[in-house]
Order: sequence, then C-alpha cells, then structure tokens
Amino acid sequence: MENSAMFLEARGLSRVYRRGSEDIHALHEVSFSIQRGEFVSFMGPSGSGKTTLVNLLGCLDNPTSGELDLAGRKIFGNGNVLSERDLTRIRREIFGYVFQNFYLIPTLTVLENVALPFAFYRKPGARLEEVRRLLAMLGMERRMDHLPAQISGGEMQRVAIARALVNRPEILLADEPTGNLDTTRSAEIGEILQHLNRNEGLTIIMVSHNPNLARLGGRLIEMRDGKVFK
Repeated sequence: MENSAMFLEARGLSRVYRRGSEDIHALHEVSFSIQRGEFVSFMGPSGSGKTTLVNLLGCLDNPTSGELDLAGRKIFGNGNVLSERDLTRIRREIFGYVFQNFYLIPTLTVLENVALPFAFYRKPGARLEEVRRLLAMLGMERRMDHLPAQISGGEMQRVAIARALVNRPEILLADEPTGNLDTTRSAEIGEILQHLNRNEGLTIIMVSHNPNLARLGGRLIEMRDGKVFK
C-alpha cells in the first residue's frame, strides 16, 4: 500500500441486516478518518454498532452503502467492491485481528498457535524467530511449549495478539480485546496495546464498552445506535 497520512477514511458507511420482515440498521452513515500511527478507540454499549464497524473496516463484511478508502485506495464505494482475491490479500497483508474470544487451537502449543498464519501466507523474511521475538516481547517466552489449557486467560490473549502481529500488519483491529478478562488482566492488555502503538508505531483501531480501556487510545469516538459522536 502507498504511504498516506490519512490512512483510513470512511464516508457514510451504513450496514442494514434483514431479520424476517424487519430491517436492522446496525450502522448508519458513519464517517471519520484515521491517520497512520494513530490509536483510535470506539466506545459504546452493546448494540451500538461497534462490532459491525470493525468488521467493515477489516474487510470482513461489506457495507450496504457508503465508501471506505485505505491508503488512498477505494475498498468499497459507489456500489463497487474489490474482488474476493483482493480483499483476502488486504486482510492478510494489512490487518491483524484480535477478538474477545481468543480462538486458539487447543491441540497446538503457544508457539505453534502464533506460527499458524505461516501455514497460509508467508511474507518475505517472516521466520520462526519472529514468533519467538513477539512472544518474548509479550512476556510469554516461558510459555511457548504450553497448550492453551495450561495458561491463563490473560496469557491466551497475549498469544492471540502475537498471532495477529506475526505477519507484520499495518493496522491492528481489536474487538473487545479484554471482554473475557478481569480488571488486572485487562489493564495488562491495555498497556501492551499502548506499547505497540507508541514504540512499534502500529496503527490500532479498538472497540470496547470499557471506558477505562477505551481512554488508553489517543482518540476516543463514542458510538450509540449505529452512529458516531466525535
């Protein structure tokens, strides 16, 4: 992707789901811009459209209407959508995803879980040393040979973050990354995200209903009823 100060721009993004005879307006004409290297938090209660938004930004879903530009390239807009092949390439090259549920493979070790993306795609220079470096950075160097059932919830989320970073993404999307964690573990994950943004220069987009976590970002955008309030 070409370098662009205005890294990601949404204009009038809307998403409508059909449930029986009813239209559910999950997202309503949302517009905002995010610069490269920002840490932006979207905060709102359940049902405010946060997960719908992060799925659209991460090219995991298509909007009903509106436009989305990434580094100057139109991803969605004017009724056009990139081919599935192009969207797949963007997902694996540009984005790293962290979810509320850890989605670790229970039969694989910590190291094997983080290395799993290599089975699908390998960027030039990506090596097992990168897996070990990330796990060490996240304080998991002594847990590499453990199975997910042998580590805590906070440690599992650290593993999920390492896995999201292993392909060196340009944007980390975090959807309620501490939703299954207690207050102490939540604070630890928040500190890790801040470190990645400030010291690694990673662009982070996070959605959360937790105000303490959401305020860790450099910019906070509130969401209610599928709309944003800057």
